[in-house]
Amino acid sequence: MISVLAARVQGAAATAPHGGGQADVLDVLLWVALPYVAIAVFVIGHYWRYRYDKFGWTTRSSQLYEKRLLRIGSPLFHFGILIVLLGHVGGLVIPDTWTEAAGISEHAYHVAAVTLGTAAGFCTLTGLAILIYRRRTVGPVFSATTRNDKLMYAVLTLVIVLGLAATVAANLAGGGYDYRETVSPWFRSVFMLRPDPDLMADVPILFQLHALSAMLLFCIWPFTRLVHMLTAPVGYLTRPYIVYHSRDERLGARAPRRGWERLP
Repeated sequence: MISVLAARVQGAAATAPHGGGQADVLDVLLWVALPYVAIAVFVIGHYWRYRYDKFGWTTRSSQLYEKRLLRIGSPLFHFGILIVLLGHVGGLVIPDTWTEAAGISEHAYHVAAVTLGTAAGFCTLTGLAILIYRRRTVGPVFSATTRNDKLMYAVLTLVIVLGLAATVAANLAGGGYDYRETVSPWFRSVFMLRPDPDLMADVPILFQLHALSAMLLFCIWPFTRLVHMLTAPVGYLTRPYIVYHSRDERLGARAPRRGWERLP
């Protein structure tokens, strides 16, 4: 696998245009080598974390310390980021030819993506700002904040701000930019083991910075509380009741509910 990736990197460097020299090497490093480094750290880091730090695989919830701000910021952030992630999956993974074949014109897709993505992005950023404010101003929550948490919040904020800035600058303030013709094919080429750095050469700088910051986020992801996003409490739905034993001989006047029957 490693030899295949090395061959792909060498092939991308060999086929890159030679007019820029040093700039071409930089493109290969940024848009060929770095994505595979981020993927490797993301996968291996999660394996290592689960293998050697199962008890640390948690969000380290601070709900007991403060609930008012958490009730506002957490839903805004989580629902907003879910819509943002779904939008990225649709825009980066699904080719534009597929949506056109489904009867969705490029204009309709663009309007829906920009409108919904911008709204979801601002909801996510607002929720994150509330959560950071809560973590900074509530004493017990701030005391439980580690340097790892601060780094995670800083990088996460950077990714969201750059994504919103790219969307607003290109589509609302500017004349529009179709990232599905450049960024999306490059993203798919990386996972198809045929990376094409030329696709990212002329992409607007804000989109490039957003992509680079996202790769940085994936590199630190396995070592932060973000690991909880890859687990779901599936066993909670089928786990048995918690059994409580009592020394009180009085059974009470009401019949016990199902699952609360008294044990002998």
